[in-house]
Amino acid sequence: MADTLEFNEIYQEVKGSMNDGRLRLSRQGVIFKNSKTGKVDNIQASELSEGIWRRVALGHGLKLLTKNGHVYKYDGFRETEFDKVSDFFRTHYRLELAEKDLCVKGWNWGTVKFGGQLLSFDIGEQPVFEIPLSNVSQCTTGKNEVTLEFHQNDDSEVSLMEVRFYVPPTQEDGVDPVEAFAQNVLSKADVIQATGDAICIFRELQCLTPRGRYDIRIYPTFLHLHGKTFDYKIPYTTVLRLFLLPHKDQRQMFFVISLDPPIKQGQTRYHFLILLFSKDEDISLTLNMNEDEVEKRFEGRLTKNMSGSLYEMVSRVMKALVNRKITVPGNFQGHSGAQCITCSYKASSGLLYPLERGFIYVHKPPVHIRFDEISFVNFARGTTTTRSFDFEIETKQGTQYTFSSIEREEYGKLFDFVNAKKLNIKNRGLKEGMNKNYDEYAGSDDDSHDAYLERMKEEGKIREENANDSSEDSGEETDESFNPVEEEEDVAEEFDSNASASSSSNEGDSDEKKKPAKKAKIVKERKPRKSKSESKKGKDPNAPKRPLSAYMLWLNANREKIRSDCPGMSVTDVSKKAGELWKGMSKEKKEEWERKAEDAKRDYEKAMKDYSEGGKSDSFKKEKSGKKKKPEKPGKGKPEKKSTPVKPSSVSKSAPKPLAESFKSKEFVSSDESSSGEDKKEDSEEEEEIASTPPSSADSASGSD
Repeated sequence: MADTLEFNEIYQEVKGSMNDGRLRLSRQGVIFKNSKTGKVDNIQASELSEGIWRRVALGHGLKLLTKNGHVYKYDGFRETEFDKVSDFFRTHYRLELAEKDLCVKGWNWGTVKFGGQLLSFDIGEQPVFEIPLSNVSQCTTGKNEVTLEFHQNDDSEVSLMEVRFYVPPTQEDGVDPVEAFAQNVLSKADVIQATGDAICIFRELQCLTPRGRYDIRIYPTFLHLHGKTFDYKIPYTTVLRLFLLPHKDQRQMFFVISLDPPIKQGQTRYHFLILLFSKDEDISLTLNMNEDEVEKRFEGRLTKNMSGSLYEMVSRVMKALVNRKITVPGNFQGHSGAQCITCSYKASSGLLYPLERGFIYVHKPPVHIRFDEISFVNFARGTTTTRSFDFEIETKQGTQYTFSSIEREEYGKLFDFVNAKKLNIKNRGLKEGMNKNYDEYAGSDDDSHDAYLERMKEEGKIREENANDSSEDSGEETDESFNPVEEEEDVAEEFDSNASASSSSNEGDSDEKKKPAKKAKIVKERKPRKSKSESKKGKDPNAPKRPLSAYMLWLNANREKIRSDCPGMSVTDVSKKAGELWKGMSKEKKEEWERKAEDAKRDYEKAMKDYSEGGKSDSFKKEKSGKKKKPEKPGKGKPEKKSTPVKPSSVSKSAPKPLAESFKSKEFVSSDESSSGEDKKEDSEEEEEIASTPPSSADSASGSD
């Protein structure tokens, strides 16, 4: 059995909405990546406690329960995939995949069971519906009633607001069934209550989105924004990513928190929380915990007493509490040396930051676009002026983002960045090698190195260099490193006799006919270029053919089978499918084809040895000997004067020729097979032209004949 199973178009149920994505089952666990947000859920195999297969709205679904009480639901499977998934669970997870269908009788009277973070309403042994208690925002009680209110999801068309349960009274003394029901719900519900003291407080921070100045209170499980008008409580579980971005003026820093679901104010949704800091602002911070608690909870990432720049302290505390890496700009540098590009999006101006795994625009409105959701990008001419251009991005979902009014000087840097990241550029097509080179199931903060840590180290080195006054030396080195070799080579290509053959020399061929005298003085030495036909003829058709690789041997043997399994598939789709099958093949099966490839390689080396020792075909030898012999010309055997600077351009090594006969322009260098009388006449005419001797009318008449 294969080590992994992959399923496309699988839907995860989150607060009443179905989020599409990709699901991978591996020995290590279960990975689901949301196609819209890029969020990755990773469930370790050791955490799985139960798996249930059942019929749902979108076909068949898989419900996974973990040992800590979390529930994950995935829909969109086919009925025929049950055996494959069940065998995989039995083999790798040591779990039996149970089949349990929902009750569809329509009764509203049954029993309630609390299991982990799940409330299940059952009729008999079959569940009717299930409520994840983490979706509950409030729980209120009445005389014989319990009312549950739920967090709303903007992505769902229809949202469940509340559910009421009637709890009949019991005869047991001292136990109120309504209060017992409510306590079971509240113990697992996601009800944010600011109980206890905050770990630390940051006063009067400037916030761009939502706009205003807020006090930020850091609690163990959530973030509290307290302003003059509004309050927001943000659970750390809703934080997707953290960004630390330097402003273009190098005096301010943006700290961006990406949220899903967003915070709400009326009908306005804030998917990003953007804070603006000054680099010169410092702070001394003391955590409201003793040193042992700090060490136990944060494991050295934070200390009880810290001091430094305000933006560093906020980002450090958030990184430790949210437990996510901080994304900073990569190696990109614009024309002005900044790590961002000034542009306009919609009606406002802002900054576009090219990151290692995407683009982010701040600040109004903030936009984050991952590379794996980009279909193509396009560089368009500016609509109002030629001094700027537009940068367009279209996603796979069809959404288009246009960043306009970018300075023309930024074009080269941005184009090189897009090219290096292997993004598809419109009007150029998807070239070979332009495929994505990142893991489809990797999150945007799953880099192998910590970019934020690297940036902190670099800033430390820069401070040391500034302290030693070494910045001037580094500037001189960059100035001295300039070497205009390319410009000199461009000049030599036109005027130097040793210039290499290129496209520019082909364009100047027509000028050689008009001004032969000047060309004769300039050219000192020129070796004729072999045409494609000549280079191909140097290859013996009877020579042994190179052996195929293991993959090509396997592909030739299985190509027809792949076509029969997937009829109507194009040639490129067949190649892609074959590559996927080969990649997923076990090592044992690959070894068989690798052995065949090794045998073919040994046979090829043996055949080449016999061929090189004298096994060349007679026809190939005759062809080679025919190429070496050329008709001699009358002036060939005469000695050449020392003052003559022109060397012979003939392919065969022979005695030098006089000046008038030694040079041939590129248009009239004959091929090896051309030995007719007409070619000889044309050669003689060209030699006379290059020697600056105008032909007489009699000669021209004889040449035309």
